[in-house]
Amino acid sequence: MSRIGRKPVTVPAAVKISIADSTIQVEGPKGKLTFKHRESIGVSYDEAGKQILITRADDERENRALHGLTRSLIANMVEGVTTGYTKKLEIVGVGYQAQLKKANTVALQVGFANQVVLEAPAGVTVVVNDPTHITISGADKQAVGQFAAVVRKVRPPEPYKGKGIRYEGEVVRRKAGKAFGAK
Repeated sequence: MSRIGRKPVTVPAAVKISIADSTIQVEGPKGKLTFKHRESIGVSYDEAGKQILITRADDERENRALHGLTRSLIANMVEGVTTGYTKKLEIVGVGYQAQLKKANTVALQVGFANQVVLEAPAGVTVVVNDPTHITISGADKQAVGQFAAVVRKVRPPEPYKGKGIRYEGEVVRRKAGKAFGAK
């Protein structure tokens, strides 16, 4: 058995679970998420123990892989609707800044002739704390991480001066550049 897949997912009191066919729906204070799992993976909810149990039909290679994956995705859904997920980005560079245009639309000035305007997907909230810090949050771990990656890709940090958009706490490996006056 998969070590991750056989662990039950504990469900907090504020979360409601509903399972129909191969679709699981998790609803909590931060939102509602749904997931459609494969037919070969069994998902059951134990209301007395407040646990979600994941089983697999057989020991085929694909089912073994999907066993742990399905459990991890469901655990992320439960955590997302209770506490939520957050990614923080920082902008480094002279004149580089971010603005919040309207609800969940961020405009970036990062060295291009025009501003780059990005709209967050549904369920993702964008907050610009100050012109050089962006906070992206939401219940869906994948959507939050994907939008943070899209924002970072507009101007990833470069290795010579370190200018660009990076995750908070990300270490950028720096290069020395040209040696001045080398003969």
